[in-house]
Amino acid sequence: MKKTLGTMALLGAFGAVTGAHAQSSVTIYGTLDAGIAKISGTTAQITKRDNNKLGFRGVEDLGNGLKALFQLEVRFEPDTGTVEAGSRPLFQGQSRVGLQGGFGTIRLGRGLTAYQEASVAFEPWNGLPTVSPSSTGGSIGPGFQPDLHVAGYTSDPLGPAGNSRNRFSNAVFYNSPLFNGFQVNLTVGAKEANGNAALIGRGTALAPQYPANSVPSAAPYSLSATYNNGRFGALAAYERNAVETDVWAVAASYKPTADLKLMASYQKQDQSHTMAANAETKAWVLGANYTVGAGKVLLGYGQKTPDAMPHTKQASVGYEHSLSPRTYVYADLSNRKSPPVANQTILRSYTFYGVGVHHNF
Repeated sequence: MKKTLGTMALLGAFGAVTGAHAQSSVTIYGTLDAGIAKISGTTAQITKRDNNKLGFRGVEDLGNGLKALFQLEVRFEPDTGTVEAGSRPLFQGQSRVGLQGGFGTIRLGRGLTAYQEASVAFEPWNGLPTVSPSSTGGSIGPGFQPDLHVAGYTSDPLGPAGNSRNRFSNAVFYNSPLFNGFQVNLTVGAKEANGNAALIGRGTALAPQYPANSVPSAAPYSLSATYNNGRFGALAAYERNAVETDVWAVAASYKPTADLKLMASYQKQDQSHTMAANAETKAWVLGANYTVGAGKVLLGYGQKTPDAMPHTKQASVGYEHSLSPRTYVYADLSNRKSPPVANQTILRSYTFYGVGVHHNF
């Protein structure tokens, strides 16, 4: 359950000196998600379907329609209690502070890019992460976001090893006010070194294009425009990362009834700055969510096509059953056919099975 911690006593102690009458609050929230999953060719393991997090969100009313705000999110592994992926930052989810008013919202720090944050509304698993044991050679799970839904693109190629692929650090984030359902979102990253491993790119192992702890060759930025009128939603987005790989995407969703949501997306990645050949990757995903009483059915199918390479194909089905407004149990089944390994011509096929429980507080 969310808990609001008032700070009026502290403000009152200084009120006689400052004359301040601002109202402020801090909300503690989080997610706990754990389950059992198995991928063909591996043993069953305790894993997760969603990112587990402990968050702190604060708002202070400064008057005249202006607010100060901050948000911090710690991400962790439910089966071990350790910080997510071991090597990631303490506030891996986000760490941002900013101001909100009639001009919109502006924040500084680390968080999802404008493209990555907006795109999850058009993915049938709403951007949930995937399980990725090393024996499969890639991410396999029910969701599409980390791979197909972004055409295999990474927002943070110059981040430290193990860092998440969908965020900017050292960045400025802007969200415009809503205008009749339209909103514009912009993220601009600074040209700061962030602890990356060497990226060979168009160079060699002895002289990589981006040596370890490189400064970006161009300031990364991300732009998205969204529209939502209740039944219909749309997205157009463009992003360029720190090694000048770019991606653009369009997506749409439609709710013919209150219980059914249909969605589709198309995206294209261009890696020509770091790849001499076969630099383009195209992908598309179709999905549906259907609510039946306390249950929800999730369906998805997608393909990813790198230049001159076989398709990656994935089909997924899932079911969620609500036990309360904050808790549900789930089951997922997914099959992915990935490009063959060297010297082979047969697509590799992996099947994912997962069950678990999800709780928000």
